[in-house]
Amino acid sequence: MGWTGADTSAGTPTTGTSAEASAATASAVGATAAGSSAVGASAVGASAAGASAGEAGGARTPRGGNDARREPENEPDSDTGALLLRPSEQEVRRRALEREHAVAAKPALARFLQVVVAVIFPIVVLAGAVRAVTSSFFLWVEYHRPGFPADEFGFSTQDRLTYGSYALDYVLNFAPARYLGGLVNPGGQQLFLDSEVSHMADVKAVLQLSFAAAFVLLLIAIAACAYLARRYKGGIRRALFSGAVLTLVLIVVLAVSAVLAWEVFFTSVHAVFFADGTWTFRVDDTLIRLFPEQFWTDAAATVGFLVLAATLLTLVLTWPTRRRRERSQAAQDELQARHRAALSGS
Repeated sequence: MGWTGADTSAGTPTTGTSAEASAATASAVGATAAGSSAVGASAVGASAAGASAGEAGGARTPRGGNDARREPENEPDSDTGALLLRPSEQEVRRRALEREHAVAAKPALARFLQVVVAVIFPIVVLAGAVRAVTSSFFLWVEYHRPGFPADEFGFSTQDRLTYGSYALDYVLNFAPARYLGGLVNPGGQQLFLDSEVSHMADVKAVLQLSFAAAFVLLLIAIAACAYLARRYKGGIRRALFSGAVLTLVLIVVLAVSAVLAWEVFFTSVHAVFFADGTWTFRVDDTLIRLFPEQFWTDAAATVGFLVLAATLLTLVLTWPTRRRRERSQAAQDELQARHRAALSGS
């Protein structure tokens, strides 16, 4: 009996202590829960405030929690990635060979322009020589040179120089046919017949058309030479040399034809430009008295001499000597090097 009461009294304090500890623990848990609730409430309030501020500022976050404005990281760009691929060695060599071929090859346009300049050269030189003969100065030299035949029908040297200058001026100016048709001799008679005026009008048309065409060709040749000077060094010299050689061949052919058969040559030249029967006159007509056969022989010889002189001078200045070839080659190599550098940098 006694042992039972003792055990009961001894166990009672233990039970009370555990109850107190449990109560203390429950109080702590409750306090923690209350604190957590307060913190959670504060966090919720802060989140609500942040959301309100975000909505007020116009920056809204998607429901998923991820910012839609953030770009993916480490995502390669397909275009720039392709550019970073280095071509193979074979491709590099192929491109280099193509550049070398493009630089070293002679431009087709340059070769064509060289031919153009060479063909134009004799035409321009011939037109210049004819223009030099068609002048009052040449007329004065002819009428005053020893051995020139006198007029059988009474024209003095001064008469010839005066009337002949009118005829030459007419074929070069833009005056109408009356410029010659209205002239009269000291006796009041018409100086040039209508047939003579008509023939001089034909001569005027041929000469003016020829001079205009030669001038246009000269401009084309100048433009071609300007291109050759920039793109093909030595091309001008080669073109002019070829043109001079071509002119020299033409001079030889025409000179042989004129010497062997002057009458046939003179007739053939007139037949090319004038209709039959429009350029033949009587010996007492004014044109024959002013411009006898000796005048045309001397004029042809003078034209040939001027063309030959210009041709020989051009040959001397453009002859392909070793020094000129080397200088042209060095200039062309420098031009190709600049072109190659430009292609490599592009």
